[in-house]
Amino acid sequence: MQRSRVFLALFLCFFLLPFAALSQQMQSRLSVDDIIKMSKAGLNDDLIITQVKANATPFKLSSDDLISLHQSGISDRVIATMVNPSAAPAPMAAAATGAATGEPTEIGVYLLQNGSWQEMEPEIVNFKSGGVLKSIATDGLVKGDKNGHLKGAHSKTTTSLPAQFLVVTPEGTSATEYQLIHLRDNHDNREFRSVTGGVFHSSSGAQRDDIEFTPVKTSSRHYTITIPATASKGDYGVLPPGSYTSTNAASGGKIYTIYIPE
Repeated sequence: MQRSRVFLALFLCFFLLPFAALSQQMQSRLSVDDIIKMSKAGLNDDLIITQVKANATPFKLSSDDLISLHQSGISDRVIATMVNPSAAPAPMAAAATGAATGEPTEIGVYLLQNGSWQEMEPEIVNFKSGGVLKSIATDGLVKGDKNGHLKGAHSKTTTSLPAQFLVVTPEGTSATEYQLIHLRDNHDNREFRSVTGGVFHSSSGAQRDDIEFTPVKTSSRHYTITIPATASKGDYGVLPPGSYTSTNAASGGKIYTIYIPE
């Protein structure tokens, strides 16, 4: 009887317990969905990377996994750590490739100048519906369009191409809700026609001034937007979500603008 108990105890120690530990380890491993959930919950890259390193198990990412991570806004730093948790995380891109050190934390729009992010002051934009801006009325008004009007021939902020913005969004707001606008020169003021709601339609974009862009997430609530070196000269603006609230009357909002001289 005593020998049977000893044998049972040895069996538990050498056979069942390792399997139990392995099962617990497998349950604690992070998945691709876990990474996406943490990012959507607002955790910054450093916290997610710490969790990935603690997990200590390389992810075997398929092409579909990589696409899903990219579309969910997961940065290259996090993805690289997922593939090789034992390696040091890749540093943030240098200013020449699109990012600057010392990202600001306050909600707003910033312009990359001389390797650092400079906070931008917004301009007032007046919106009107019904094609009331005569200089762009001939483009053909489509229901849902909005017309914006800014005073002054050019933005007071002058820069060169490529130009890069950093958008620090409010909690729960995506960078895709912002609009990148190419402003039209109209003597001593600027105008634009855009699509209500911040939705870009490529089939009708030629008749409007929205510019299609892909924001790059650098950390939680931080996104970069780039106007490439091949873009046309002139005035551009970043229009935050919620700037236009009325569909039947004139209303005002704010827009962050730059001027690219000839």
